[in-house]
Amino acid sequence: MRIREELESTKAQFKLLSFYQRFEHAVILILTGLIAIVVVAAVWNLILKIPLGSIFSRSFDPSDYSAFQAVFGTIFTVIIALEFKKTLLVVAARKDSVVQIQTVVVIALLAICRKVIILDLTETDALHIVSLAAAILALGGVYWLVRDRNQADKASD
Repeated sequence: MRIREELESTKAQFKLLSFYQRFEHAVILILTGLIAIVVVAAVWNLILKIPLGSIFSRSFDPSDYSAFQAVFGTIFTVIIALEFKKTLLVVAARKDSVVQIQTVVVIALLAICRKVIILDLTETDALHIVSLAAAILALGGVYWLVRDRNQADKASD
């Protein structure tokens, strides 16, 4: 009975939304579904790559830097997708009307960290590394400012 009551409540809330809000909600649900498919595919790829690759193929060496980069690059991709999906679910649940800047900055930081981990330092020029470091510092500063602002807003409420 609990599921039926929740569905009826959701349906009643959906009827109260404007046309654009319904459209926005539908788009968010579609994006959430697509991201879930990407996460499942990436996890399946990891399952096939790590245990099966090491058992059936002697070519998989976890101490090899390129294998390490590939595995952790895929893991970070899954983490980024999960964080993005969580953000969309918060918007879909109408807890926030827009995607929060703090979450976008966290996703950007995760993406740059992923790039740094999979970066091949032997083939990367210094300017590229400096630009990644500047982006990390800038995003870190923005995150710090937004976090402090959010904490100040919560304290004043």
